[in-house]
Amino acid sequence: MSQPVRIVSLLFPNVTQLDLTGPVQVFSRLPGVEQHVVWHRIEPVPTDAGFSIVPTSTFADASQADVLFVPGGQGAFELFEDEQALDFLRRQAAGARYVTSVCTGSFALAAAGLLDGRRATSHWGSLRLLERLGAIPTAERVVRDGKVITGAGVSSGIDFALTLASELFGSDVAKRAQLAIEYDPNPPFDAGSPMRPGADPEHVADVVERMNRYRGPLVDRAAERLRRVR
Repeated sequence: MSQPVRIVSLLFPNVTQLDLTGPVQVFSRLPGVEQHVVWHRIEPVPTDAGFSIVPTSTFADASQADVLFVPGGQGAFELFEDEQALDFLRRQAAGARYVTSVCTGSFALAAAGLLDGRRATSHWGSLRLLERLGAIPTAERVVRDGKVITGAGVSSGIDFALTLASELFGSDVAKRAQLAIEYDPNPPFDAGSPMRPGADPEHVADVVERMNRYRGPLVDRAAERLRRVR
């Protein structure tokens, strides 16, 4: 019998729940996948949607990942001060076939020193800040650079997960997973990214400015820590 594909997903307070649960739902439709959702302790972890998720494993007990996955949310920036979590990412990444993220989860990977010189994406509101942590910001829905695969904001996690499914099991399996969850987007508005005609340019500029003001200092402190250890 072949070994399972172990997908280790990081959970943390203030995670954007769809960043996590969208890909995890896709992964659950794949054959031979063993999922682990990991945090410091086995206790409910609050999301940004007002409910909590219970991890399945701790950092100390987690299996070595074939796929390491980090979702996003404001909590990803709070991980910059959590050396145990960053060290967990480094250790897992060293043995993983794929190192992955969705939305601002790429900032946690970058803060751990895992995106140096690599193309990566994130939510459009914070994307350009990735450059301060050594990554190459790339405004695409899903970006692959070697064994690193990153997805853009929130709903793109499903695109990312299907891309990864195809890498792991082939396109036929990925297509069946897509069909199983009826992933057939047909939004009522054409405003889902800053490049779409329905997006308000003034609102886009305001969000980017606020993210730079709010998250920029956190990123700069993380960048300084990286410089000290390089």
